[in-house]
Amino acid sequence: MTKAKRKWSHEVTEHSDAMDLKESVFKSDDPKKIAASIKHSAVASRRRKSSPFRSAMSMLSFYINRAGDQLTKKKKNTLEQAKDELRKDFGRKTER
Repeated sequence: MTKAKRKWSHEVTEHSDAMDLKESVFKSDDPKKIAASIKHSAVASRRRKSSPFRSAMSMLSFYINRAGDQLTKKKKNTLEQAKDELRKDFGRKTER
C-alpha cells in the first residue's frame, strides 16, 4: 500500500511513541490476557507521556475507536471487558 493511501491510525499503531505492544495482542479472545499484555507494555514503557494506566487505557480505546464497524459485537464486547480488567489490574473502580 502506498504511503498516501495508509491511514494515520495505521501509522500511529505501527510507530507509536507511547509503548510497544505485543504483536497480535488485540486478536486474543481473552479479556484478561489482553489487559495483562497492555498493562505490561504500559508499565515497561520508558517513552509514555502519562501514567501507565492512562497509557494502557488510551491505547485500548484508540484501537476500539479506529476499528469501528470492523469489530464484531463479540470482539467489541471482549475489548470492553478488557477495559474493566485493566481497571481491576490497576486498582481502579470498574464503570459497569
